[in-house]
Amino acid sequence: MNSDDLCLFKQWFSDYCSSFHTSDDEDLQNLMLKEKHTANVCEHILNIARDESLDAGDAMIAEAIALFHDVGRFPQYAEYKTFRDRDSINHGELGAEVLSGSGILENIPVREREIITASVKFHNAFRIPDLENSDIIFFLKLVRDADKLDIWRIFFEYYTQASPAERPSAVALGFEDTPGYSKEVIDCIINKQLVSLATLETLNDFKLIQLSWVYDLNFRSSFRRATEGNYIDRIAATLPQTDEIRQAVASVHEYIQVKAQGDHDG
Repeated sequence: MNSDDLCLFKQWFSDYCSSFHTSDDEDLQNLMLKEKHTANVCEHILNIARDESLDAGDAMIAEAIALFHDVGRFPQYAEYKTFRDRDSINHGELGAEVLSGSGILENIPVREREIITASVKFHNAFRIPDLENSDIIFFLKLVRDADKLDIWRIFFEYYTQASPAERPSAVALGFEDTPGYSKEVIDCIINKQLVSLATLETLNDFKLIQLSWVYDLNFRSSFRRATEGNYIDRIAATLPQTDEIRQAVASVHEYIQVKAQGDHDG
């Protein structure tokens, strides 16, 4: 892959997004959210790539993955009016199908095409699958970290917007905004475990799951950037201020501090 290929990818993505634009204000707001998110994930992945001293070729592969990682979100929303995969379709798998069907990657080397397609397909998996290709696993770690760094921003902005009319309607995935939360989710976080979406009942549970995402970060620089963005405290401030939630937040901070100062990534 070279810089001309990357420019072509960016133009294709711009045209692709435009093809879903609509006169419906609510739908357009949700779709534009994903366009902005993609731009930010591209920036995050390049920052991590620089921190990890990737060469120019691998940095371009990483940027292409970030550019394409959510292409499945657009047809998903167009058909189902939701970003909740469980109620519609797996947007990672759909994104891989979009790329394969479009032919946009056909002129780059097979190795790069396979890395990009697989990274898009599995970027939203609960855990990184057990794959034999170590290159795919590495780039999956990159895009999953970059993705989380911007998703935290999206949710913090959503939770703190004063007017519901300003909030993209699909962000909260339809969870009910009630005062309660699940003890099971709290226990997972305190035990430094990822939380499955299938266990969630309320919007507070959904906020808590976002705190657990730190347990799936892979690179020291990602932990440092999470700290710099103050994402955990910003989201935690929108939760009920109970002792058990404070304990869960403390567990998350402890984990981040250890990983940000550690000697090894992964």
